[in-house]
Amino acid sequence: MSRDGLVGKVALVTGAAAKRGMGRSIALRLASQGADVAVLDVAAAPRSLFPGDEGWRGLDELVEEIDSLGRTGLALTTDISSKEQASGALAAVMDKFGRIDILVNCAGLRGTPNVDVVDGDEDEWKRLFDVNLLGSFVIGKQAATRMIERGDGGKMVFFASLAGREGVRGNAAYAASKWGVIGFVQSLAKELAPHHINVNAICPGRIITNLRDHWIEMEAERAGITSEEYRKMEYEAGGKSVPLGRMGTTDDIADVASFLVSKESDYMTGQSLNVCGGLLMD
Repeated sequence: MSRDGLVGKVALVTGAAAKRGMGRSIALRLASQGADVAVLDVAAAPRSLFPGDEGWRGLDELVEEIDSLGRTGLALTTDISSKEQASGALAAVMDKFGRIDILVNCAGLRGTPNVDVVDGDEDEWKRLFDVNLLGSFVIGKQAATRMIERGDGGKMVFFASLAGREGVRGNAAYAASKWGVIGFVQSLAKELAPHHINVNAICPGRIITNLRDHWIEMEAERAGITSEEYRKMEYEAGGKSVPLGRMGTTDDIADVASFLVSKESDYMTGQSLNVCGGLLMD
């Protein structure tokens, strides 16, 4: 896709505040291709456990990065599972830019891994569904309403997971919420097709992000080693299990997201694309 392929477009990227997050990489990619980008997260500056990230300022720093690319950024601190907050965020986007052409919903929770259903906690299940599934509906509804009103089409990308295609022992809540996202995407794609709004999903595999920072910190403490030592072990093992021989990067995800919001994907809707180095071929 050409560097200026999104000139004149306005994108909203949720779940964008993490230094090593997919949302940040996508926001910067879209800005580099000419879009103005509103970036949103529930926490303005989440902590990163990666060495060198101690000074990360979250959404404010990301907006500075967007601005440095010659585009305009907007930071929004919002819980996408709240109808009132999501509505306020979309109103702020419209006030700032006058339109929305692209929604990329990266916001999501991983939950506590390796917990069997019989030991599961109802409150955690509810929170995962509130953010991962209800949040997709709430922010998707708000964006779709504005796109329909404008009448000029649009692009939506939601984040599911390989766990939304194949059950994962000890991660039933996460898997179930992401299965729901895929069903939501297919349904929404059919509803919005007459309005020329494309709706697709990305199913990431083993990607290097901040998503598992807290779990890595806990497991490292349990093993009596540093977080970085544990992370290195996990990433080496994870990479060996992938047919392409490595963990994925946030740039790998941004490549696919960039395609899905471009004109090149105009004849694709309702699809859920695995981006996993061949880990799941289905």
